[in-house]
Amino acid sequence: MKKNYLFTFLLCFFLLEFGNAQTKKFTLSGTITEANSDETLIGVNILIPQLKTGTITNEYGFYSISLEEGTYEFVFSSLGFDEVKKTVDLDQNIRLDVVLNETTESLNEIVLKQDVERLNIRNPQMSVNALSISTIKKMPVVLGETDVIKSMLLLPGVTSAGEGASGFNVRGGAADQNLILLDEATLYNSSHLFGFFSVFNPDAIKDLKLYKGGIPARYGGRISSVLDIYQKDGNRNEYKATGGIGLVASRLLVEGPIVKEKGSFLFGGRSSYAHLFLPLFDNDNVAYFYDLNTKLSYKLNDNNNLYLSGYFGRDVFEISDSFSNTFGNTTLNLRWNHLFSDNLFSNLSAIYSDYYYGLALNFVGFDFDSGIRNFNLKYDFKHYISNKLQLNYGLNSIYYKFNPGEINPTTETSGINPQKLDDKYAFENAGYIDAEIQITDKLAVQAGLRFSTFNRLGQTGFLSYENDTPILFNENLNIYEKATPLDTLTISRGKSIASFSNLEPRFSMAYKLNERSSIKASYNRTSQYIHLISNTTSPTPFDVYAPSGKYIDPQLADQVAAGYFRNFDNYSLEIEGFYKKVKNRLDYVDDANLIANNAIEQVLLSGEARAYGLEVLFRKNTGKLQGWIAYTLSKSEQRTPGRTTQEIGINNGEWYNSAWDKTHDISVTASYELNPKWNFGANFIFQTGQPFTFPNGQYVYNGIVVPTFEARNSSRLQTFHHLDLSATLTPSKNKDRKWQGEWVFSIYNVYNRMNAASVSFRENTDTGRNEAVKLSIFGIIPAVTYNFKF
Repeated sequence: MKKNYLFTFLLCFFLLEFGNAQTKKFTLSGTITEANSDETLIGVNILIPQLKTGTITNEYGFYSISLEEGTYEFVFSSLGFDEVKKTVDLDQNIRLDVVLNETTESLNEIVLKQDVERLNIRNPQMSVNALSISTIKKMPVVLGETDVIKSMLLLPGVTSAGEGASGFNVRGGAADQNLILLDEATLYNSSHLFGFFSVFNPDAIKDLKLYKGGIPARYGGRISSVLDIYQKDGNRNEYKATGGIGLVASRLLVEGPIVKEKGSFLFGGRSSYAHLFLPLFDNDNVAYFYDLNTKLSYKLNDNNNLYLSGYFGRDVFEISDSFSNTFGNTTLNLRWNHLFSDNLFSNLSAIYSDYYYGLALNFVGFDFDSGIRNFNLKYDFKHYISNKLQLNYGLNSIYYKFNPGEINPTTETSGINPQKLDDKYAFENAGYIDAEIQITDKLAVQAGLRFSTFNRLGQTGFLSYENDTPILFNENLNIYEKATPLDTLTISRGKSIASFSNLEPRFSMAYKLNERSSIKASYNRTSQYIHLISNTTSPTPFDVYAPSGKYIDPQLADQVAAGYFRNFDNYSLEIEGFYKKVKNRLDYVDDANLIANNAIEQVLLSGEARAYGLEVLFRKNTGKLQGWIAYTLSKSEQRTPGRTTQEIGINNGEWYNSAWDKTHDISVTASYELNPKWNFGANFIFQTGQPFTFPNGQYVYNGIVVPTFEARNSSRLQTFHHLDLSATLTPSKNKDRKWQGEWVFSIYNVYNRMNAASVSFRENTDTGRNEAVKLSIFGIIPAVTYNFKF
């Protein structure tokens, strides 16, 4: 009944506002750009002080606000830029494009700060973290390479499976449950060199946001988080270059106009080269990465813009002449921005994404290739109906092709027969609508609904089983066994093997307590139709994606969150609590073979997961000393009970810690500007040790020592912590010079803490006793990088 009341209220409010929008109101709209490059600016505040209200620019720098006829002062303000004030007689619809200049004042000089804070307090969106690239570049990192993913690990609710692990975990979720978007294109692997570096070139990035909860309805397909990253468009006024030279990698980005003030290009490249020095130490192994970023943009007229952006990245890992591994992402996106009217903005995107994994085993004479590919067509609209009501709606269709693997012999003497695992195909569709509503001066709501469908399409080699049960339980041996297929079918790709549909409601609200504080709450349901099949704690290049289908159900997650938000003079405080429950979380049975398995459903069981916790983020936002303290207290567990009372399930059907569960996670980040020449940075991280399963005994069977193990993930590795420092020197001669450079000196893990990445067990050949051996990846690592631009 309460839901009906809420729906009726929102509907009446919508009709009332839509009716008011037809009365004598006029719209001020336009695009906000940066002066030097003509780059559109995201998240610029447009404030009307006399009304104590305002709006912000969207992902393409566009804004629109409708007000009653009158004379208003508009203030355009963004961190790092001089504000602009405009007085407008709003007696008709007016197009006003605004250009902002980079600020030359200190951050303490930014005025109307209270009005900006008021907008943030009233915004119903919560559980969102945004980091500027300038902030990320000031953070000390391993080997001196600026890293977007490593920087996000300093935020509350975000962690990883350990040092050197690829991917990241958000609020107790698995790494494959994060939707990672680069210019709206999906990336399936976010790391280089098995997790040491991220795939994102910091010089090419304009904006990034991480949604941990309260996820807007325009996003779907993953159940934990959304990392939304936009590349720069390119300088439309003049030619510029930016780059850096480090100990293990270098980068260069070039941008400039194709047609001045109308079209621009951006090309960026990055590569590591430490492997070139290995032959000096009689080491013929190879490990390197490279990636390319590109973007072309063209302004057809005031109402139409075209963008073509792409990314290509590869990692290469070779051990002598016996082993070679190549993997990476490829994306391409063609976008058309169209303005139908002063208050209706649209974006049409055609997107291609591909993840490739290749393995050459020369010592046994065969190659192995696998991957996932999708084609995505999406059409999004943003409708500024009134100052109190904005609508987002759109459609999205994705076609998937899954390549589980293909084996080809490379020599006639290898004895390996060619084998192609059966390709899988799927089609995912979604439609959504999302309303941003300012109900009263104190209460703001964002309510949305997403409807998604997923069709597993026909394929060759589809296996059928008795009672549709691909995995059986042997009660005599108390183990799970593979079921014998009844038949192998060829099903036309035009037919559907299985189909799913889900309604995904999204809701968040903010209630303003006063001008500086508010309480917020959110709920979202999300669904995920593709699954990462892995038995490692973090993604590896060899992991395989599988679609939902007849034997695998989609994952469904429900998350609720509530928090308190307060702004002080120079500080801000965010406190959030969350609870998340996941259905149909896959787990593998003991001794499962996940590699090159053409019947992966025979080793998988469906379970559930849950995560809950408290996050605290305390920031100092202005002054010479800036930074934050982040603390997360959380629990992440999963359970896979038996399907019947006779089955044992996994871990006897009991809850156990997920591999990335960390009870306590504390991060301290600081940046201090001593003077225009010197800037210092520091990070300190302290985390509970990673869950682990240790042996608790052994027995001898036919002369072979067989270990026994405790309950899954019931122990932990040692506590994880390290301190990192950096110093940035910007020579004073940079001023008024075209060539500008800076030196970044950093020390990762200052006190040489040897954190455990894993523990293995072996028999000591001298004593004959069993022993545990700790593997540590990083000790103390000093680094120096030279950054430049001209």
